[in-house]
Amino acid sequence: MTRLDPPGTAVPCRRFVARTPDGARTVLLSTPLPGTDPARFAAEATAARHLLGPWIAPVTDVAEPTGAAGSADPVGSTGPAGPTGPAWYASPYVPALPLPVALAVHGGPLPEATVRAVGAALAEALAAAHSQGLTHAGVSPAAVLLTADGPRLSCFGAVRAAAADGEPRTGLPGLDPGALAPEQASGGRPRPPGDVFALGAVLAYAATGHTVPEREELPPALREVVSSCLARDPADRPTAGALMASLAPPTAHQTVLNSAGTLLTPGWLPGRVIAALARQSAELLAAELPEPPEQTVPAEHATPARA
Repeated sequence: MTRLDPPGTAVPCRRFVARTPDGARTVLLSTPLPGTDPARFAAEATAARHLLGPWIAPVTDVAEPTGAAGSADPVGSTGPAGPTGPAWYASPYVPALPLPVALAVHGGPLPEATVRAVGAALAEALAAAHSQGLTHAGVSPAAVLLTADGPRLSCFGAVRAAAADGEPRTGLPGLDPGALAPEQASGGRPRPPGDVFALGAVLAYAATGHTVPEREELPPALREVVSSCLARDPADRPTAGALMASLAPPTAHQTVLNSAGTLLTPGWLPGRVIAALARQSAELLAAELPEPPEQTVPAEHATPARA
């Protein structure tokens, strides 16, 4: 396995690129941070199976720490997780960079067109989740992965996996405090307006390099929409659907139902980010698979040597 996030990076969950011993499957494996509740992490990952859409990193396999029946191991460990085994969930692998890594590769904040495309796609993903009565509850810069064909949300339920409902949610490991809505920081349960606040913080980070910028630091064309997401009163924030419409206005055809995909045109990602994705893909393809263990034949089944 290979760590997706550089050492020392603040992340809401640990992520690895993992491959089965025979090389047949490559997955993005997510595991809880030390000190979090692995059973709750697994429960949130299981709930995330219902989050579907092009901008969601889909959950395909979940292993619970109790070793529940039916959990498959995508990375070829010795068996299903036992009572003291780890919790994890897996998503299909595509070359991807966490948003903080993308900023580091690019050398600073991302272009306005990239920020707008990322925001529209993630708002579309959240709108779909909220329409199902679901809350992501873990949106943060590190939870956003950039791929060649658009962003992906990962690290589902990081907030709820790290603290029981009703407990204060400040100082959680790996969570950028700037992405935590005030009502959740004071102990409130995760709600859709909290996701919108967190997405506003993600867009602020992508545009400025940090989640709590001064209003004047934001690009003028994004200043109003990002500031509305960061309103302290949840009632003053736009819905995820309204946010998507603001970031991805109707096309020339004046379609009623617009999609963030209209912003993901060639060149939506900076060249250095595209080059980093290509390097990641090439390194994975060049990685040598471990030698399979030698198969020993029991003595009673061995063919006798001829004289």
